[in-house]
Amino acid sequence: MAMPWMYAGRRWVATRDLQLLRYPEKSAVAQPVTAGCYLSTYWITDGRYADHMKWTVAINKRLNRDARVHQDRTHVFTAFQDHEATVYRDGAAGPRDFHALDHPYAGLVLEVVDSETPEQRAELVEWLRGRHLPKRLAGSPSAMVTVFRPTPLPGDRMTYVKQVEGVDTRLTLLWFLEADPRDVWEEHFTGLDTEVAATELGTVQFAAPFVPTIPGTDRYVDQLRSAG
Repeated sequence: MAMPWMYAGRRWVATRDLQLLRYPEKSAVAQPVTAGCYLSTYWITDGRYADHMKWTVAINKRLNRDARVHQDRTHVFTAFQDHEATVYRDGAAGPRDFHALDHPYAGLVLEVVDSETPEQRAELVEWLRGRHLPKRLAGSPSAMVTVFRPTPLPGDRMTYVKQVEGVDTRLTLLWFLEADPRDVWEEHFTGLDTEVAATELGTVQFAAPFVPTIPGTDRYVDQLRSAG
């Protein structure tokens, strides 16, 4: 959050019990599907993306030289994304999407959907925005869903971060929850893959629940791995 033009951010964690709720088993995003414990999300000021990228690449190179970057980790899904749409459960009431990373939501579900072609993705966006998401949100614990399109990472990015895949065919959805995802997963988040597949417009490649971290603490660290 010290980086310029990032005006909101929040970090999320998937404990082992949350990791075991993920699907599909054969995911194009995470292999195995349980890979990855933490998710960091940020809003970048509109119109300042290029400025931010120049700054963040430069500062990360310096931090690496100074041995100030934690290298004992694997980047499972790292991407900058353009905002495509937001669908709200309660219409004009409640926080807006630009409040979402400051509002104390109890959980987050990350969903990644791939289409076969860019044309199909455009159709998929319209189906999500006009039919699927309003239906799923009605009476649910999700206050909103934000939809994004991934953008390529710069060529001078850090070598340990792979280039973004599916720039023309992938969508990333963030579901902001007012309840712990463990309590609502079965009723509200199973079957997302079958509903998308039925349209023949795309395939759910990742559906994963998270809860917010507590900054400045090690809470949840002892719950990230299976015992034994």
